[in-house]
Amino acid sequence: MNESVADTTGGISASPPRRAVAARRRIVDTLFWAACLCCLALVILPTLWMLIGVLGRALPVFHFSVLVQDSKGSGGGLRNAIIGTAVLGLGVVLVGGTVSVLAGIYISEFATGRTRSVLRGAYEVLSGIPSIVLGYVGYLALVVYFDWGFSLAAGVLVLSVMSIPYIAKATESSLGQVPTSYREGAEALGLPTGWVLRRIVLKSALPGIVTGMLVALALAIGETAPMLYTAGWSDSPPTGALTGSPVAYLTYPIWTFYNQPSRSAQNLSYESAFLLIVFLLVLIALGRLVTWLAGRHSES
Repeated sequence: MNESVADTTGGISASPPRRAVAARRRIVDTLFWAACLCCLALVILPTLWMLIGVLGRALPVFHFSVLVQDSKGSGGGLRNAIIGTAVLGLGVVLVGGTVSVLAGIYISEFATGRTRSVLRGAYEVLSGIPSIVLGYVGYLALVVYFDWGFSLAAGVLVLSVMSIPYIAKATESSLGQVPTSYREGAEALGLPTGWVLRRIVLKSALPGIVTGMLVALALAIGETAPMLYTAGWSDSPPTGALTGSPVAYLTYPIWTFYNQPSRSAQNLSYESAFLLIVFLLVLIALGRLVTWLAGRHSES
């Protein structure tokens, strides 16, 4: 009887500490989730504020004529800038995307030891160089020294150099996440390394590679300073000439026309910002589509 009382007393005396520990855990858990929500709000609220501000200014003055008319001074439309942005983006995908994916494949699959460390350090350093510095170097080297002038080739090369670190890192990381058993199984079957890389490894890593490429492309087409130094500006659509012909792009009206006293110039700036956001949303949608198709292929 005394032992049972002692056990009951011991259980009662031990219960409050357990309740206190549980209460402290609930408080810490609540504070943690509150901190997470605050951090999420710090990311979402500025983005919503920016989108609402752009849409609130652009939609009331938006006219579909800007899609079919070229710029004329600080007025007109944005057809030349839309086509120029699309051409610059395509050039970045072809030049920067090709170089970056091949570099990522080499670093992930073939480079070893010191070579891999040096290459990783190289693209990490490149990612830290300010875009305006790359634009100035491109101006001195391509526009002035090689006498290309403000041109499509100069703009594409500078934007491609900016995109290399992001795509190469995404490629390397995506290839590193492909299960080793895929490679080991193919090697056991005696399949050629190149065939395995093309038909198995790259297809498995495709969603990550595409995501990195789209992030780099979105950053590239949103740049202004490098384009001012290399692409210049033109009131006409791209002529197809790689050198000696300036190119229009959507970030130029945003930067140049916003502070002008003309109401038409300011409206063109708002419309350009709106079209650039639409352009980025289209890129995101394409990325999701490619990821979905790649997922269906991997499941099949």
